[in-house]
Amino acid sequence: MPENMTTLYTVTDEKLARYAKALAHPTRVYILRFLALQCGCFAGDISNKLPIANSTVSQHLAVLKAAGLIQGTINPPTIRYCINQQNWQEAKHIFQDFFQECC
Repeated sequence: MPENMTTLYTVTDEKLARYAKALAHPTRVYILRFLALQCGCFAGDISNKLPIANSTVSQHLAVLKAAGLIQGTINPPTIRYCINQQNWQEAKHIFQDFFQECC
């Protein structure tokens, strides 16, 4: 990528792309909806709701966590997941602004 291309992207553009990529799979959308209805839950609770392997659920959780949309509290041997409210609100505003800009 040419050097001048990186200057075209704002920090907000990069955040929008990161959040969009995390939302780009229906399983991850389902997980976010599921977590939004809970105060928090364990990966096993999510796995029980989906017809996929626990390892696949873990991979999806890792993508959502890396994007900052969820957070996990470690209590060995389990991790309790919940929506990261601060980043969730940020993503909501970034998407709203983007869609309003592009109309």
